[in-house]
Amino acid sequence: MTDAPKTATGQDFIPAATTPVETSGVEAKPAIPGASVATPIAANQLFDQLARIEDKTSRIEDKYARSESLLTRVEDKVEGASNRMNEAARQSDLAALRSEMRGLTERTRRLPGTGALVLTAIITAVLTVVLMVAVQRLNLDSLLPPRANATAPAAQAPATSSATSPAR
Repeated sequence: MTDAPKTATGQDFIPAATTPVETSGVEAKPAIPGASVATPIAANQLFDQLARIEDKTSRIEDKYARSESLLTRVEDKVEGASNRMNEAARQSDLAALRSEMRGLTERTRRLPGTGALVLTAIITAVLTVVLMVAVQRLNLDSLLPPRANATAPAAQAPATSSATSPAR
């Protein structure tokens, strides 16, 4: 209340002295219909009543302004809290992602490297060549599965040779 501005509508406002107004034609209206008031209300009383109404109005405006500023501060605090909660949720998501990446890194470290894969390919190629040469030298071709295109001419050759050759 003490920091409220002292304006023409403020709480501590005292209206300046005014010149007296002719009140001969002004009469008070009765508060209850049908009741008559015998004495006219003086202009000073009307001005006093108006000043009280203005004073009450200014106090109500001040209370409204204080309430509005309080609500604005509460709104700012709630917005700040929601921003902090969003940031905390984002941080927990990042922590989960980091732990997932750590687990993936652990699994990939256990895999063989490029050098080991190349060495395995070279050893496989050399052993394949050595075994094929050994099979051919030892005449173990019958152990190999027959080729698909080689079986058809071989089957036809004995049939044609038996037809052209004399029977034994």
